[in-house]
Order: sequence, then C-alpha cells, then structure tokens
Amino acid sequence: MTQAPSPQKINNSWLPVCYEVIKRVAENADTFSLTLTPKGEEKLSAAQPGQFNMLYIPGFGEIPVSYSHIDPDNHSLTHTIRAAGAVSTAACARKKHTSLGLRGPFGKGWPVDLCRAKHVIIMAGGLGMAPLKPVVEMLLNGCPNPESIHVLYGSRTPESILFAQDLKRWNNKNDSEVYSTVDHASSDWSGHVGVVTSLLELIDIKPDNTIAMVCGPEIMMHFSVKSLLAVGINKNDIYLSMERNMKCAIKQCGHCQWGEYFVCKDGPVFNYAQIQSRWGVRAL
Repeated sequence: MTQAPSPQKINNSWLPVCYEVIKRVAENADTFSLTLTPKGEEKLSAAQPGQFNMLYIPGFGEIPVSYSHIDPDNHSLTHTIRAAGAVSTAACARKKHTSLGLRGPFGKGWPVDLCRAKHVIIMAGGLGMAPLKPVVEMLLNGCPNPESIHVLYGSRTPESILFAQDLKRWNNKNDSEVYSTVDHASSDWSGHVGVVTSLLELIDIKPDNTIAMVCGPEIMMHFSVKSLLAVGINKNDIYLSMERNMKCAIKQCGHCQWGEYFVCKDGPVFNYAQIQSRWGVRAL
C-alpha cells in the first residue's frame, strides 16, 4: 500500500492553508476548542506556545487566535475560541470534518527556554488560560525542567472555568501547584473566591529566581503586574500577552501599532520592561 505523503510546509504569510476540524469540544457555554489538521499536502510551519494564527472562515472573515495545544507529531493544533463576534461565532459553530483557513504562525511566543531551573508563575484570567496551556504542558513534561510551577487561574464563575480536567491533572504533578478562584461562587463551589492576584498569598514566592507569565483581560493583567512587582519580582522577569487590534498579522495594516512596536510582529508576548512606558495607554 502506498503511504500518503506528509503535508508540506508553506511559508506564504498571505495565503491561508486549508485545515480540517477533526475534533470539537465545548469547554463551556460559549467557548469551544477546535483541533485541526491539514486537509491537503500543505501545512503551516512549526508553532511555539504564545504565537498565533489568523483563522479564516469563508464568508465571515478572519481573526487572530493563539494556540491552546500543539501536537507536531500528528500535524495537529488546537485553537480555543469564545463566540463573541461574527467570525468567532462562526468558528465556534464549525462542525467536525468541515474546513477553514489558517495563516501563520505569527509573532513572538512565551520565553519557555528561560524557565530552566526557575520558579515559574503562570497567571491567567478567563480565556487567557488558552495561550498559556501549551506552556504548562511543556514545563510539566520537563522541557526545560523548571524548579517549580505555580498555576494561578481566575474565572468569573465555576461554570466558566476552562480546561477543568487539565487543571486537576496538572496539580501536584512534577512539583506543580494549581490554584483556581472565581469572582462569583455558586452554592456548590468549595474553592477560592476573589481576584486572581489574591492567590499569590497561597504560594511561596522566591522573587530572585522567578519568572512570571500573565495572560487575560488587560485590567486583570494590570493588577497582576502590580502584585508581582509588589512581591519583588523584577520587571524583566514578567511577560504578558497583548492582543491589541491585530488585523493582518504581517505588520502591513498598522492597526496594532503600539508606539515603536507592532503587536503582531514584536509581540503578542512582551517583556513588561519593554512596554512599561505605554502600559497605561488604552487601546483605541
């Protein structure tokens, strides 16, 4: 039997590659994870945690979406999407075995290589857990062998928590600890209630040897940075994912220009020291 050829990498940033939905998971009422594989012989180049694709739905348009899982062995990747606008709602409605277009990967990802022998704090709010999920998975698999991992996750309600089974699986695995909190608790919620920064009080922080990665709504990231600085973590050791106004992903349209930076090319992951002077400037 003739073996099917492996998908070939494509490097044209302008053209979407056809991918097929092989799995669709409802994470909660309005958020879905789509696992995708190349439909033809072309595939995107290898991706790193924190990078993003432009996801194209014919008849609706395209949106930037970060990776929530990367499986290079099976040429598959996963995007976790919240139904918020026309394109994202159309993407969430995509069924198994239907197709969509992808461009990418784009941007700079999380500094996973800097985590060797470090205490790593992962702080996520809401959908911000999705771009950080591949980082946690890499670190728990010993790449690149951190000293410890603390995952701090905040959600609005228990029902809106993403990747609940993964959070349980990560806890106490390879020197990791996972803490979750919600803004509004239901009667059967026995966990923490409050903002995600309150979870910092539950962990033993060694600021001189700690790297922090933060993703979520900007207001959440603002107070997370403030809290991390307050416990002594250096601004050069705090990284954030900014996804402001990205439209073309190739530094041509100018929508995501932020001072001297273009978020789609120079980010979306930035070191806090890079963007400190513009941190308080609101997006248009």
